Amino acid sequence: MSIVYLNGTFLPMQQATISPMDRGFLFGDGIYEVIPSYGGKFVGFKAHIERLKSGLAELMIREPEIDWYAMLSSLVAQNGSGDLGLYLHVSRGADERRFHAYSDPTKVSPTVYAFTFQIGSEPIADPAKTKRYRCGMTEDKRWRRCHIKSTALLGNVMHFQEGQSAGLDEMILYNAQGQVTEASACNVFMVKQGVVYTAPLDDQLLPGITRALVINILAKYSDIEVREEFFDKSELLAADEVWITSSSKEIVPVIEVAGQKIGHGEPGAIWCRAQKLFSDHKYEY
Repeated sequence: MSIVYLNGTFLPMQQATISPMDRGFLFGDGIYEVIPSYGGKFVGFKAHIERLKSGLAELMIREPEIDWYAMLSSLVAQNGSGDLGLYLHVSRGADERRFHAYSDPTKVSPTVYAFTFQIGSEPIADPAKTKRYRCGMTEDKRWRRCHIKSTALLGNVMHFQEGQSAGLDEMILYNAQGQVTEASACNVFMVKQGVVYTAPLDDQLLPGITRALVINILAKYSDIEVREEFFDKSELLAADEVWITSSSKEIVPVIEVAGQKIGHGEPGAIWCRAQKLFSDHKYEY
């Protein structure tokens, strides 16, 4: 039976309950993070918590007085310390009435919930053993504050389901100008003539932690050039390689987009180097 954390208490998941008046339930009024942990070791822990705090500040949610590292380490240990993903969720809390304006922070305490889930073994830089993704492509119809890792994910869910219904692994999104921004649950990279490209950060995409680690690791440990520049749909389809990144997937090679083969239709050499470097250095952050 899984053990979860809820508002200061570790307990079996089946016993965890929240108020139906919780604003996270009523409005999606909260922030979340997903942090990978392999054998009890976190990947990008500091960056994840910094992004959590930034999101709470932007939504004017009072940050709970919690030692995040100690609490999450205990949660991992109580769930076997295997290869686990950690879901951490902080909502504004439960109010006495359903009202759109923010609750008075002196009267409402944030709800803090965390649980673990299996994420499989650590990804490796082996083209024969990695999953090859096939993606669709569609115009982004979500809101214009995608840089906030909000629990209100219906727009992302609808795009992801569009791909699932078509038998695809992900949906790559582009804006009204045809520029590729991100995917429904991942950041997007492309490789052209040995140069790696990814969209610059703004309110159209999430500042992914794996995205940042990839950029930093390649800059520090390789001669691979990374450019944070927009590219359009046609450039993506003409790329030598396409990757998607997330905390639970790390770097995934995409071999097909919108029914069109990418490069040679196999994981590329730059992807292999990037994933190997990521595996070697991800615990440094």
